[in-house]
Amino acid sequence: MESQVEGNRSRVTTVDSLDQWEFLVNKAKNLACPIVVHFGASWCIPSVVMNPLFQELAFTYSDVMFLTVDVDDVKKVASKMEVTAMPTFLLMKDGIPVDKLVGANPDEIRRRVESFIQSNNGAYMA
Repeated sequence: MESQVEGNRSRVTTVDSLDQWEFLVNKAKNLACPIVVHFGASWCIPSVVMNPLFQELAFTYSDVMFLTVDVDDVKKVASKMEVTAMPTFLLMKDGIPVDKLVGANPDEIRRRVESFIQSNNGAYMA
């Protein structure tokens, strides 16, 4: 099943503060909703190249929270999550990182997200 990004609609939430990050992580935790996070930077070409794939994954897995964090805009979140290179992708369950992928590897991020979602299947309901 192929999903499309229609117009400017997005299922990816851009985190713009530590407070918003904590709110969203707590919300997902309360809903038993897994989170996939893309840490990047506007100047980092590999991060920018991964944006369309990240949008596609967000539309494919509508019962997962997809967040993007610009490490320059929200340094406190990047530091808290120990992100030192871009892009970095975190897969989180119950507010805790369970997998981390550093680098722009579309096939690997797709495989890990699919595996992560399957391992959480039945753990939550949208």
